[in-house]
Amino acid sequence: MTDFVTSADGTRIAFDRFGDGAPVVLVSGMFCSRPMTHDLATRLAERFTVINYDRRGRGESGDTAPYAVQREIEDLAALIDELGGKAAVYGHSSGAGLALRAAAAGVPITKLVLHEPPYGDDSDESKRSAGELAEQVTAAVEQNRPAEAVRIFLTAAGAPPEAAQASSQDPGMQAVAPTMPYDLAIMGDSDTGGVIPLDLVRAVDVPVLVLLGDASPEFFRNTATRLTELLPEARLTVLEGQDHGAPAEFVAPPVASFLA
Repeated sequence: MTDFVTSADGTRIAFDRFGDGAPVVLVSGMFCSRPMTHDLATRLAERFTVINYDRRGRGESGDTAPYAVQREIEDLAALIDELGGKAAVYGHSSGAGLALRAAAAGVPITKLVLHEPPYGDDSDESKRSAGELAEQVTAAVEQNRPAEAVRIFLTAAGAPPEAAQASSQDPGMQAVAPTMPYDLAIMGDSDTGGVIPLDLVRAVDVPVLVLLGDASPEFFRNTATRLTELLPEARLTVLEGQDHGAPAEFVAPPVASFLA
């Protein structure tokens, strides 16, 4: 049964609650809503109280214009308050970027899991590409061309043209396409070129687990390694044979071990 919390700006955020134990909130990445993290939620619920939620603009959660990254930080804070005022947080992909921002902003996060946040390197080419992609995707969304926004992003991410085209025609993908600029804003693609936000990293003072699949593209490895070096209380765990979409059966054990 779906529950709701009301965020600071009045937006209703939908969530499911599972299990019993120390509290954990799961934060999904681009294109994802509760069904995508349901398996991980149920596996972690064997040892923890888990909140699995729809980020604003997705699933059963509402949305309030204009968008700001701070609103999503407030959403996460409202969910943690629902759990009693403190919780661990797991974030995947751009959801890890949101979780990092929330921890840096002082949201009461006890432990943090960053699963392959897609920060780029500091090269001019990487920053230029990130900025151009954010501009193209945002323009397609603003012009009510959701399929084109999905196709542009997936092509830039390395998907074969046929796969990118097929995904762009999926009604579910088109439904969440309007939230793509939210993730790009969270990752700083337009503002900073998508580089690791050093000021935010330095503000995080809780234990951090960085997860990396050894079959993921090289830039994920570079980012994970650098984050582990920069964060004061971080350790890196490599998921053997896994890529960016590692199934819950491989993700849950190291996350549960770390949170315990």
